[in-house]
Amino acid sequence: MKKILILADGKTAERFLQRLISSDASNNKYHVVYYNDRTLPETKIEKFTYYKFDPSSLTKLTVLLESEEFYQCMIILTNRMDTEASYKNIRSIDEKMQIVLVDKWNLEFNDPNTAIIDAHDTVSNIFSNYLPDLPLFAQNLGIGTGEIMEFKIPFGSPYVYRHIRNIDQKRWRISAIFREHKLLLPTPSTILLPNDNILAVGNPHVLKGVYKSVKREFGQFPIPFGENIYCYIDMKVMDEEEIEMLTNDAMILHSKLNSSKLIFKIINSKFSKVLDKIKSYAGTSMLVEFDFYHDDCQEIIVKDIDRHYIGVVITTQDFLNDHFEFFYHLKLPIFKIGKKGFFHIKESVFLSSDSTKAEKVSSIIFDISSQIKLDIALYDVYLEKSEENEKIISHFQNLAKLFEEKVKVVKTTENPILELNKRDDFLQFVIFEKRFLKSKFISYFSTDLETHYFRLSNNYQLFIPSES
Repeated sequence: MKKILILADGKTAERFLQRLISSDASNNKYHVVYYNDRTLPETKIEKFTYYKFDPSSLTKLTVLLESEEFYQCMIILTNRMDTEASYKNIRSIDEKMQIVLVDKWNLEFNDPNTAIIDAHDTVSNIFSNYLPDLPLFAQNLGIGTGEIMEFKIPFGSPYVYRHIRNIDQKRWRISAIFREHKLLLPTPSTILLPNDNILAVGNPHVLKGVYKSVKREFGQFPIPFGENIYCYIDMKVMDEEEIEMLTNDAMILHSKLNSSKLIFKIINSKFSKVLDKIKSYAGTSMLVEFDFYHDDCQEIIVKDIDRHYIGVVITTQDFLNDHFEFFYHLKLPIFKIGKKGFFHIKESVFLSSDSTKAEKVSSIIFDISSQIKLDIALYDVYLEKSEENEKIISHFQNLAKLFEEKVKVVKTTENPILELNKRDDFLQFVIFEKRFLKSKFISYFSTDLETHYFRLSNNYQLFIPSES
């Protein structure tokens, strides 16, 4: 049993005492010092003892503190002078007692055993909790620094229809889900739905990043990777036709995506019509830069990515092949152009037999496809019943209904690579994995459709960085 001393006056103290009486189920004993009868609650119970005197009176307070051994003192007074005087009185009698006081006057006490509750800050926090699209922070739980947060999953979030097990939760965890006024304790197989409120626990800085990611809606790519599109041109290794097609496709992509700038980086420049054409593009949303002093393309690209906040790199098939491992380690989306021209693209294609990977990249696929205005095609190979295929198709169909996009399921008993290899009118989404760095010869004998991406290289392809 702990004895708590309460110095009470005013409406806040009155409400606090009423709440204690109605909700306290502990074995604590409360000793209340007051000097205004209106502060007292109407209900009286045995665990409360009342003393009517002015707590700023050192003599009277000394008598009480010497007669009882108090674990804690709470000061809830309406007057600054009384609050400061009461605090000093207690500290003159007991230097180590825990004190909690309500502050309306920006008081400062250099005292590790005193907790100050800023009334104005508390009210402002409560008001902000009622604003839409802001996370709620636990004020009086845990450390109280933002390590417990509650926020809603909006309709446009990349987290909708994702299994908990497929959400990267490093240094944070989804601890609870509130759905339709019910509490759900999540398991790895739990699926997040639109309008779910999730309770997240973790590092405060990480949680702020998670919140931004959850609230990010479709139509924002290349965010979260960056804001700008980067087009690297080496006039020594690329011919004029190749450069012209690359720059044309880069401008079309920039016009369709929600990118801030298109950045052309040119090295080994030489006089030509295509160079004059590129130089004429320089403007508010396009930047043309030359490098006359360096020719190490990898060093240049790495520096530019940090300097220009690059979100996607656009390149040619040959340049991608020559620097394949380098592009993998960039951990950025790589948009590789095809042979026919951007306007020949009719649909998006995604081939994967792993539902976990599919869920992780589905938001990017929908985001880009919706911006470019392409329907999405999934291939359901009926050689044998595949539970993984069914999960992928179900996930994409749920997202399609939610965002009013179209997903076409192509059912086939044939190898879709053979069928797609005859076409040159689609954009293929490829999860850029480390295993792709191995010899392509081995992939010819693999039944894993993802490893055959190189057989569709005549088409446009977007390589999405994997987490591994």
